[in-house]
Amino acid sequence: MAIISKGILGGFSGKVGTVVGANWRGKDIIRSTPKPSSKEPTNKQLLQQMKFKLVVGFLQPVRSIQQLFFGTRSGARSRINLAVSYTINEAVEVVNDMPQLVYNKVLITRGDLAGFQNAALNNQAGGVLTLSWEDNSIQGNASATDLVNLVCYCPETETFESFLQLAKRTDLTATVTVPELFTGKEVQVWAYFNNEMQTKACNSPYLGAFTIA
Repeated sequence: MAIISKGILGGFSGKVGTVVGANWRGKDIIRSTPKPSSKEPTNKQLLQQMKFKLVVGFLQPVRSIQQLFFGTRSGARSRINLAVSYTINEAVEVVNDMPQLVYNKVLITRGDLAGFQNAALNNQAGGVLTLSWEDNSIQGNASATDLVNLVCYCPETETFESFLQLAKRTDLTATVTVPELFTGKEVQVWAYFNNEMQTKACNSPYLGAFTIA
């Protein structure tokens, strides 16, 4: 079924007979329905498909964050598109012909807001994580009211836990308790600032891998 979004004279999305309507880089286009290929995909194509599947599945739980805070929309490319593209190109390596995520290169957010100064994470008993940083609220475009967020990912369970708006930039510390599900397991942790208006964020620093006690 096709959908006309701008009235009878506007572009459409979807399939009508042997043609398909779509929007590409901000322009309405019509193309013929692609024919199924009888060729077997090459190893390179299969690897790219595996990378795409790995990255899309990994980023899905933080989609709502990246819709707000990953780069700047460009034409028809959404922030989600940008996040997927960045992660495939910069944060995936191939080991024994299988793609793997490189967590210390992953960005949860990407932006030009001033980031953390000397951020450090302390892993304590009971699943308690304490983030500390230094005050840089007078530097660049930083503000004392910028909000601190923490994002944890457990590879074993393939689950994220996001802790949003924990503190302000000038609070210099924030503490969270992760779910019991993570006890005894390793988690990967990132943090990020966003401004009060939710129009800017910093590049999310990777804080390390921690085994939850």
